[in-house]
Amino acid sequence: MSQKEKTSAAKNLSRVVGDAYMNLHARAAEGAFVVWIAINVPAELFLGFDNVVYGVPESHAALNAAKGVGVRQCEKAERMGYSADLCSYARIDIGSVYDGGKDSPTFGLPAPDLLVSNTNNCSLLVKWFDVHHRRMGVPHFVIDVPFCYEPQQSKDRRYIVRQFQDLIRTIEALSGQKFDYDKALCAIEHTNDGIRHWKRFLSFAEHRPSGITAFDSFVQMAPFLVARGTPQFAGHYKLLAEETENRVAKGNFPVPDERYRLFWDNIAPWHQLRDMSCSLAGLGANIVGATYTSCIGTVEGSFDLFAWDGGDPLAYCARTQNCYICPHGMKLRGASMQGVVKKLGIDGIVFASNRSCKPYSITQMDQQRRMAEDFGVPCVMIDVDHADARKYSKSSTFTRLEALLEQIEARRAALQAV
Repeated sequence: MSQKEKTSAAKNLSRVVGDAYMNLHARAAEGAFVVWIAINVPAELFLGFDNVVYGVPESHAALNAAKGVGVRQCEKAERMGYSADLCSYARIDIGSVYDGGKDSPTFGLPAPDLLVSNTNNCSLLVKWFDVHHRRMGVPHFVIDVPFCYEPQQSKDRRYIVRQFQDLIRTIEALSGQKFDYDKALCAIEHTNDGIRHWKRFLSFAEHRPSGITAFDSFVQMAPFLVARGTPQFAGHYKLLAEETENRVAKGNFPVPDERYRLFWDNIAPWHQLRDMSCSLAGLGANIVGATYTSCIGTVEGSFDLFAWDGGDPLAYCARTQNCYICPHGMKLRGASMQGVVKKLGIDGIVFASNRSCKPYSITQMDQQRRMAEDFGVPCVMIDVDHADARKYSKSSTFTRLEALLEQIEARRAALQAV
């Protein structure tokens, strides 16, 4: 997306996200049953109830960081005694919750009736939600998802499905509402439709020059966290894909003089999106893809779409529980990255060592070594924090990024000399 204009999809994104938060607050005020969830908890299940709404503390924290108030929220949690080494998402959320949503761009999240976390995507998140469980006295349901060293086994899938069934029964008991299987089925259809359009949007990164930047995809992933399972979700990604296709057809590219095609590994640096994108474009470099956005709608070991076959929605949700990168072993992570690097014609990889996300970052040195030594892809490691701007140095980061571009040039010269 051009930095000089706001596209129809960008305007619609603001509407979808704004409406989602307004609807959440309005329905909560009218007595809806409120659930706070981790990002990969299947939100479509809640649409199987007449009056259950959900908020996502991680998404809310990212929004705070993107709007420039992440540090302020972190400092509130630190004054309460929480360590500055704790995940910045957790500090932002805790800081926001315990002063009633002051400084939050969405006035915080409405108080929950139930907390639902999981064990696979973030080792910290269960403890983080336990903070709210203890302080608010709100029940906390934990979904246990087995780690993947190999593709998910059927016994693991059955184990996850049984937990989804337990979650449904728990909400029925706490809310007094009855779960409607057909409504959940409809929600899955909307999500699957939207993900197909999302994958089409991401496919324009294969064009030279790329029709998108990874920064576009970072921003545009917001509806996955606040509007899954809705017609607005599917409609937004249809608009995004069609508009991107039209822009490419007209020769309108975000980095028209693209010389270096890069790939990003880790969560988005929410506080640096615009500045980093513009600065890289000035060097002729475009981060055209990222593991963080490529993995949506997939299963472990691949970034290809895993489409719903129209069968059991609980089984589909269970099968895609490990779409995000954190619960994957090195073999699966390597397979996914190798495939997308080849498909997108990547010149170099940026491994963003994230001080807040240990599960995402812990294998990066081994992954970097493999990509550089086994596949000959120039790589660089930078230090960043996805939401705490105090832990980012632009000068240090761009010294390393410029060194990566020099590596790419040296590799090109060596290949030409052969």
